[in-house]
Amino acid sequence: MTTPARILVTGATGFVGGHLLPALRQAFPAATLIAGLHHDPAPGWDEALPTPLDSEAALAEALAEAAPDAVVHLAAQSNVAESFRAPEATWNANLFGALRLGGAILRAAPKARLLFASTGEVYGLSFQRAEPLDEDAPLAPGNPYAAAKAAADLALGEMALRGLRVVRMRPLNHVGPGQGTAFVVSAFARQAARIAAGLQPPVMQVGALERWRDFLDVRDVCAAYALALGRFDDLPQGAIINLASGTPRKVGDILHALLARAGVSAQVEEVAAALRPNDLLRSCGNAARAREWLGWAPVIPWETTLDDVYADWRARV
Repeated sequence: MTTPARILVTGATGFVGGHLLPALRQAFPAATLIAGLHHDPAPGWDEALPTPLDSEAALAEALAEAAPDAVVHLAAQSNVAESFRAPEATWNANLFGALRLGGAILRAAPKARLLFASTGEVYGLSFQRAEPLDEDAPLAPGNPYAAAKAAADLALGEMALRGLRVVRMRPLNHVGPGQGTAFVVSAFARQAARIAAGLQPPVMQVGALERWRDFLDVRDVCAAYALALGRFDDLPQGAIINLASGTPRKVGDILHALLARAGVSAQVEEVAAALRPNDLLRSCGNAARAREWLGWAPVIPWETTLDDVYADWRARV
């Protein structure tokens, strides 16, 4: 089992990238960590490199320059609501960006290991089953974001047959400090913090509250990514690994928990813009494979996650 010495992360300055950086530092203290960028600066990373996901040739040049032995592909359009507004842009970013990266790796860094951050959203309508879904569940995405991710997941699996060294991680909903307001827990925490600070009236604008979701702390997800990089050589070519808590949580309960942390009460107002087409009642994943292959299980208590998300928004507002 070889330890990666040069790790390139696309989307390094995004929400997950900000939490992956310390996870990689801890797991691989001697490694050079390279931020793959579009425009942003990258404080804390050892090197920064433009990674133009709109051009396979330019990506191959960047990879030849960076010489990574591991690549983590986080860059994506991850907002489901935005994927309905701009499906073509979502497909371009999430499918064709991944295809170009995979092709560039085969051309310029064929020995590099690729960790692809897919999503549990690829299972979509299969979550209508009663049992938690494992990696053999059919892909049945219910929105353009998930469909583009599923297509990329399948495409990279095919490229594994042609020599691409890839592992596909499928985390379910992950949350934590630093997340944007397009995601439900962060959106609730921001509104609760603003009400507590007297910055908005005591009205919470929400989507569907009678929904159950399998939530993870982003820091547990990043720990799994680091484990997968470290154990990459022991994993099957093209491996698929779910990341899930196995415990669905009711969205309405999360709302009330965050209001309690804020010490406020509020009127709840459902707004159409926060509702999803094709929304599922429940999602729940089976992460037995992650436990078996990586020795991974989520360790951060849900109450700690909510505490940290709310504290982050109190500081931001």
